Amino acid sequence: MVVMKRARNVLAVKDLDASVAFYRDMLGFAIDVKYEGWCFLNRDSVYVMLGHCPDEMPASRINDHSYFAYVEVQGIDDLHAEFLNRGLTSISSAETKSWGMREFMVTTPDGHRIMFGEDTD
Repeated sequence: MVVMKRARNVLAVKDLDASVAFYRDMLGFAIDVKYEGWCFLNRDSVYVMLGHCPDEMPASRINDHSYFAYVEVQGIDDLHAEFLNRGLTSISSAETKSWGMREFMVTTPDGHRIMFGEDTD
């Protein structure tokens, strides 16, 4: 039987140290391992691999294509408050949507966008 065990989002970042600090300090991720030009981080079962790509176009320039993850959570309002308490400013308000999710969006320093949501049904 085939089982997909885990997904890791692979992201190109201009400044690896700044991006690692953002994920660690603002979003509460832990560093799994760091290699030359790479850092692998996780929080619970969400995994990211950040690759240092200083010459690539930043995600902020690809508009709606900069969304890379929709993270379903338990405790959406507590997570939103946690991020605000950490000093995160690139965050939208939490809103209940007509499709039965309460959501907010975070934008990383490179312009990658993450949507966090919780089922309201």
